[in-house]
Amino acid sequence: MHNNQWLALETSTDTLSLAVARGTHTWTHASAGGALTSTHMIPQTLALLKEAGLALADLQAVVFGRGPGAFTGLRTACSVAQGLAFGADLPVLPIDTLLALAEEARAARVAPVTRVLTVMDARMEQVYVAAYEFTPNAADVTPPNAGDTNQMQGTWRCVQAPELHSPESLHWPAEWSQDSFIAAGNAWPVYVGRWPTAFTAPQVTALPTAAALLRLAPAAWAAGAAVPPEEALPLYIRDKVAQTTDERMQIKAQQAEQLAQAAAPTITP
Repeated sequence: MHNNQWLALETSTDTLSLAVARGTHTWTHASAGGALTSTHMIPQTLALLKEAGLALADLQAVVFGRGPGAFTGLRTACSVAQGLAFGADLPVLPIDTLLALAEEARAARVAPVTRVLTVMDARMEQVYVAAYEFTPNAADVTPPNAGDTNQMQGTWRCVQAPELHSPESLHWPAEWSQDSFIAAGNAWPVYVGRWPTAFTAPQVTALPTAAALLRLAPAAWAAGAAVPPEEALPLYIRDKVAQTTDERMQIKAQQAEQLAQAAAPTITP
C-alpha cells in the first residue's frame, strides 16, 4: 500500500465516473452510466489503472460514493469497491455523494465558495438535499501538500445532513442568507417553477464526480473513515425505491389537475 494512490468510483447518478490518483497526477473517465454501469465499470476501471501504471495492490484504498443516489448505482459502486478491495487486501473509503457534489461545485467556481446547498434529483417527485460549509486553510499556513491538485486546501463541515424533500419543501440552514451560498445539483430543469419563492440563491448545475472523491479522500482517511470491505454499506435515505403503477398514475393525475387549474382563466364578478 502506498500513500496518496487511490481509486475512486462514483455511480450515484446516470453518469459513470472513475478516477485514479498517483501522487500529484490524476486519470479520469466519465461515460454514460445507468444500465451500462454494471457491464462497463470493471473494464474501464482496470483500463484506467493500467493507464496510471498501477496495480490494485499499489493503492491506499478504494474510494466510493456511498450515497444518497440511485439505488442500483449505489449498490453497484459498493459491491465493485468491495470486490476489488477484497482481492487486493485493501480497505474501502465510503464518502457521502452530496459532499462530493459540493466539492465538485466548489472546485469548478472561479470565485471562492464557502457554502453549498446540494440539491440532487431523487426522482419520484423528490430531491436529496444537504448543506456544507468549506473553510479554506489560513493564508499564513502552507500545508505540505500545497502543490498537490488532488488535495483540498481547506476542510468541509456538514451543517445540514442529507434529507429527502419535495421541491416545494426545500430548505437550507436558517442562518444562511440567500446571497451567502450557491445551490448545486442536477434538479433545476426537472422541477422548474416548483421551488420555494424565498429560494433565490444562484443555481449551479453540477454532479458528484470521482475526481471530487479523490480530493476528499485524504481528509476522510485521516478522520478514520476507512473500513474493511465487508463493512462498506451504501447510504440510503429513502426506504422505498419504486412506485406502484397506481401511485404513478395518481401523481400524473395530480400534476394534470394542477396544470389545468393554473391554465384556467380567472373570472371576477
